[in-house]
Amino acid sequence: MLQVGLGLPRSPGGAASGFPVAEPAEGDNTGTGQETFGSSPVTVVITSEDDTWDIDASSCLGCGQFVDWDKMPDPEQPVHILRDILSKPPKELKRLAREGYWAASRALRAQVYHQLIQQVACRLVTPDALVYRDVASRLFGKLSVSSHPLPEFLEGCSMPTYCLNLEGVTALKKILICVGNLFPDITYSPILPSLVALLLHYSEDEAQCFENISRLIASNAPHTSYIDQSFLAHQASCMTFGDLANKHCPAAHKLIASTSENVFEVYSEWLLWLFHDLPFNYAIRVFDVYLLEGQKVLYRIALALLKQYRLSVTCELEGTSIKADLQAFVQNIAEHVTVDKLLERAFGIRLFSRKEIWLLQMANRKALMERGITMVQSRQSFHLAVDIQNFSSSIVTAQEMRIVWSWIPERFSLFSPLLLFSTSEDGCSLQRFYTCCEGYEPTVLIIKTTEGEVCGAFLSSDWSERKKNGATSGFFGTGECFVFTVRPETERYEWVFIKKPELAKAVPRSRQRSPSPFPSSLLSSSPDGHSTSSNRLTVPMLQRKGRLSPFLAIRHFLLPSKTASMFMSGSREGIIIGGGGGQALSLDANLLWGHTEHCETFDNPPLCQENFKVQLLEVWGFQNT
Repeated sequence: MLQVGLGLPRSPGGAASGFPVAEPAEGDNTGTGQETFGSSPVTVVITSEDDTWDIDASSCLGCGQFVDWDKMPDPEQPVHILRDILSKPPKELKRLAREGYWAASRALRAQVYHQLIQQVACRLVTPDALVYRDVASRLFGKLSVSSHPLPEFLEGCSMPTYCLNLEGVTALKKILICVGNLFPDITYSPILPSLVALLLHYSEDEAQCFENISRLIASNAPHTSYIDQSFLAHQASCMTFGDLANKHCPAAHKLIASTSENVFEVYSEWLLWLFHDLPFNYAIRVFDVYLLEGQKVLYRIALALLKQYRLSVTCELEGTSIKADLQAFVQNIAEHVTVDKLLERAFGIRLFSRKEIWLLQMANRKALMERGITMVQSRQSFHLAVDIQNFSSSIVTAQEMRIVWSWIPERFSLFSPLLLFSTSEDGCSLQRFYTCCEGYEPTVLIIKTTEGEVCGAFLSSDWSERKKNGATSGFFGTGECFVFTVRPETERYEWVFIKKPELAKAVPRSRQRSPSPFPSSLLSSSPDGHSTSSNRLTVPMLQRKGRLSPFLAIRHFLLPSKTASMFMSGSREGIIIGGGGGQALSLDANLLWGHTEHCETFDNPPLCQENFKVQLLEVWGFQNT
């Protein structure tokens, strides 16, 4: 036997350098359910490949040697296993996984896991069980005084062991060391230890577990992934979850934004909720569906947890760390909702297509790279909040701006607000407005009326896009645009299809559809706010050359309504934000008079008094230096 010192903390810690090999002391025991890799070693025992073991009577044939059966929450129940279960179509397999069909039989689950992973498309050269046996024999097969360095990607990562016994914990660490040896490109992967631990519960031996986790690491299926393998990819996933939470969990997001200085820091824990904090019987059900549906299903379940958390909060959280409160909630999830009900609620959340989410993730990666984050670095800290000390606006307070900033897509909130235009400094000129704002994408427009009301809009596209229609006034922008109110109430109104994505089907690759021209109007400069222009508005489908296809671009969807994708428009007569049956916000050429009403694009009420006079107007961009 080999004695090794390993260790890994949820909070960032020092890099683990390696462990000495020596004879174990008598009576060594590792009865803990969770360990950490870090500066403090934990004594564990590594058994050699040829050590024997007895299968507990409650275990299943071919797996179980790594499990402490006293810790397993649900004893095996007799179940009729269909012979052809794995030959069923993917849709049927998804249904069975979601309903927990193979949760009743450890033998079935072990068989399903192995065969499903064997079907995962992966790189041609992927290490298998034979490679593992060779490498493990070379690293651990002989007693000697030497050290085996731990993979650098384990720095600062936690390692739940769930229901693993001593041999299981040892096997887990051996597999992770071999992964580091055979996958040198992995630089950061906080959920990898948890995934290996879960697989070990249903693996015949270490080699089979290693082969299966290697296939998940090496997966090359388009627009999907199983395991983030760099700090860049991990942070992009966290930002993507923040974007989805912003859209699908507005009540929880509002609570987090109002109680935390750094919303992103809270969302950066989302994967650890699933594969660290959830109890084993919940985490393994998540793993069931994850193998079939990839990372998208993790977003669904984490969103369901966030929604459930908001329902559980019945009092003010003043003085409480919401990050710690969320972690405690997930750890005690059984007190709030069953695993079946949690999954039911998760699959009731209507997300956009896998490709659309992939586009968002790629956009987030691009923004991180612009901040200097690379594929090879392990981790880097950065703050995504408005700096109260340096922020100054004539319309909103820093706290109000922080709320608005929490609504915008994560990739833009990486950057500080930059004042581009202000009527108090630049005058009431639409031409000046365009000159100051062109070249910036996106922008935030904020208006204060003479009645003291404050409202505005987040505008995803550069105002120079208006010129692509020539003489006609055209709508442009994407589904990330939204309108909002700050005073007297704080509220946001997003693209109508975000709350009802099922109404907008994804465009087949062979087809692209552009909404037909729709007549609308721009405001005249008359003080009563009534429109006099009858320009026709079209929706241009042009795209900047070489630019990543934007998230929620309307060309990606077959929309049932021609009027529900009218985001922003500008001409010499004025600007319009939101169209279809009305205009969410419109301003005249002098930026003095405006009008607001319900529109189909955002399904919003009037944002302030319907016909209003502008007291102040500001446009904010994003400072990327």
